[in-house]
Amino acid sequence: MEHTTQTPEVYDFRQYDRIWQRVAPDLEPYPGMMARQEAAVSTAPLPVAAPTTPVPTIPPVPESPAVPVPAGPELPGAERNPCCMGTEAAEMLGVITGYIEVALSDRRYLLALVRQAPSWARQTLRDMAADLQSQARRLMTAYYLITGQRYRPSLSTERIYVGRWCPALRERYHAAACGGFNYARSAEDSIDPCLAKLFEEMSKESYRHAEELMGLLQRSLQNP
Repeated sequence: MEHTTQTPEVYDFRQYDRIWQRVAPDLEPYPGMMARQEAAVSTAPLPVAAPTTPVPTIPPVPESPAVPVPAGPELPGAERNPCCMGTEAAEMLGVITGYIEVALSDRRYLLALVRQAPSWARQTLRDMAADLQSQARRLMTAYYLITGQRYRPSLSTERIYVGRWCPALRERYHAAACGGFNYARSAEDSIDPCLAKLFEEMSKESYRHAEELMGLLQRSLQNP
């Protein structure tokens, strides 16, 4: 980094001396203060006037406004407008709450599908349902980081009708694939870097679910 050197006639160090004394009066003065005072004494010309000659009074230099000095790092969460999960992320609160509700709804559907799934497919469906619950929790955490308030998802007691096995897998595949696409699009639209990263991770997870569902469907079609 380049530093611009200025002559004493132009660059006034006295304002920094006063600021340093106000910030820490018990410590040593501003580092360059003593050196300048000693230099001023050594280079001052000898007086030529009589001792009784009055010394002209130099008008005081107006003090510059105090420069705010940070008292130290603030505690986490104390920043009013943080660089992540702040006002820029707040513009997508409606999108976040929508994803929470969809994730919880899809989880309920997968758990209902487990009850009529073949034994070899049940654990895969349970794992996907657990991933969707984790997605909803992470999104609710993001909601709290942005607003400072808990999000209360709607609780549905509606009975879920799954239908036949293969058509149900087909429907779940399209739901997961579309979820991956929507998360990716939201990541591109978000100007908050942390929220965009969260959407990208969920997009990858949703596409992985789609591939797993496609694998279940492929095995089911081979063994009717």
